[in-house]
Amino acid sequence: MGNRGVLHDAQKRIVAEHRLERWITCVLTFRGRHREVFTPGRYTELFFLDEATSLAAGHRPCAECRRSRYEEFRAAWARGRGEAAAAPLPSAVAIDAVLHAERLSPDGGKKTYEAPLSSLPDGSMIEHAGLPHLLWRGSLRPWSFEGYGPPLHAGGSARVTVLTPPSIVSAIRAGFEPQIHESADRAR
Repeated sequence: MGNRGVLHDAQKRIVAEHRLERWITCVLTFRGRHREVFTPGRYTELFFLDEATSLAAGHRPCAECRRSRYEEFRAAWARGRGEAAAAPLPSAVAIDAVLHAERLSPDGGKKTYEAPLSSLPDGSMIEHAGLPHLLWRGSLRPWSFEGYGPPLHAGGSARVTVLTPPSIVSAIRAGFEPQIHESADRAR
């Protein structure tokens, strides 16, 4: 589940894409807390197929309910950015500032970039034939709300539109392995 702030109005209509620089991914259950979805004046719950999808949207693991994943992400983030091992790990605020600049274009739309497919690590999301795909185990897996489809093979030298922000791709390349929906391994 993700959080970008209060994005809905009292009639439960989405009225904003984001309200904060802090875009996080949370667990569905935590310490017995219960929420009514789209409670007026409370953050808007966003639901993702898996962690790879939330990362592609520009979210990071929550520092409270996903503390161990957050710490893994921070360490990989630092390695991926070439920060010295002895340096303190970056704060959530520092990570969020970089991600906010990487995920939104000046017009407020999703920021993407081009890269050779062969340069991307498994767990990255790309656009192929106008649709989102997960790069997983050397193949492209078409994304849908229900899960991933059968693998497609694309040439490694092909240039693709990358949906996952560059700093997150660097963190994945540096060892952060996104949690992937089980359908990515079933669809063969």
